[in-house]
Amino acid sequence: MSPVDIIKKKRDGHVLDPDEIGWFVRGVTSGAIPDYQASALLMAIVVRGMNAEETAALTDAMVRSGIRADLSDIPGPKVDKHSTGGVGDKTSLILAPLAAACGAVVPMMSGRGLGHTGGTLDKLESIPGFRVGLAFDEFKAALKDVGCVLIGQTSEIAPADKKLYALRDVTGTVESLPLITASIMSKKIAEGIDGLVLDVTTGRGAFIKTEEDARTLAKGMVGIGQRCGVRTEAILTSMDAPRGRAVGNGLEVIECVETLKGRGPADLEQLSVLLAARLLVLAGISQSSQDAERRARAALTSGAGLEKLRHIIARQGGDAAIVDDYRRLPSAPNRRVIEATRDGVVARLDAELVGRASMTLGAGRERVEDSIDHAVGVLVEVRLGNRVNRGQPLVEAHYRSPDRLDRALALLADAVVIADDAPAPRPQVLETIGFG
Repeated sequence: MSPVDIIKKKRDGHVLDPDEIGWFVRGVTSGAIPDYQASALLMAIVVRGMNAEETAALTDAMVRSGIRADLSDIPGPKVDKHSTGGVGDKTSLILAPLAAACGAVVPMMSGRGLGHTGGTLDKLESIPGFRVGLAFDEFKAALKDVGCVLIGQTSEIAPADKKLYALRDVTGTVESLPLITASIMSKKIAEGIDGLVLDVTTGRGAFIKTEEDARTLAKGMVGIGQRCGVRTEAILTSMDAPRGRAVGNGLEVIECVETLKGRGPADLEQLSVLLAARLLVLAGISQSSQDAERRARAALTSGAGLEKLRHIIARQGGDAAIVDDYRRLPSAPNRRVIEATRDGVVARLDAELVGRASMTLGAGRERVEDSIDHAVGVLVEVRLGNRVNRGQPLVEAHYRSPDRLDRALALLADAVVIADDAPAPRPQVLETIGFG
């Protein structure tokens, strides 16, 4: 086989067979196929798409690029959650300790930021000393000890996805339903979990802009999960405005800790409890949504979830004292506030523009080799539909470089629209697909 022939076949709109897909994925994993050819095929897939059979074959090839973890020697039901991404999307750091505090075993394997959206690993690395790169044996030992581990992909699990994920971020090939499906599901299937909740975001701040596309993606991922023996459920959620207030890695860690202390934004707390509850149902710990939500809420109000997070941080080498002292986290030296220029109502709060502003400040990557500034980001001071007065703070940029600030401020100025009236916001949870 030839990489060029496979690239041209997909470029011209033809269906790739499983052998071609598997051969290409093996070549990417081994390094025999260089990044520029892998990027060319990714772009061809974005332009021409993949059918359900191709997507399943790509997912299977990516699973087979490494091991499928065997966690049978760890007692308890293994469940995980994954999000398709969004701005201020930080629920993992809240729901994982909540679910673990309720008895679920949560081997959570996450990714880095893609484009204008943040990544769980980047947030965790805001915590001094926190190790996301555990070897598989370390991963299992931590999971036995704590009941929850928050890591990136090990070298053994779906290594093809690790390489392709980094390339997608910097080649304009993120927004593809087949690539998103294969990336997410290959990692999750290879984890060795029993149940999976998918938070499929849609709206301005998501990669999937329409509910129709989000529904298509959700159904595809649920189908692949179920076929592979993983109880899978997808929840469609709106991502027009940023989730919570904080956008930027260190700032989001603080907001997660505040939420586990019962002082977080209402939208973030509500969704985190809901997702944790769904994990408890999938794990068989609760037989009903009502009981599951009661348990997850109790773990929040009692402080059990907060203590579980403290234990997770310490077990993975991090400074657990950040839970009590936020000064131990990275902090940007400068602040700039954008104020309302008129009285009125917040009619739009564009999550993508806020995410791009945070990325411009240094919280995201424009190239694979870019480093993350964990201190910078944006705090959103208003919510959609809020009435504001002229001079009232709307957003606050936390920045280090004045050179980056002007570009970020231009994006933030366009992100918040004040009008005489505001449309009714969409509900946060739009639909549930899959496991009952």
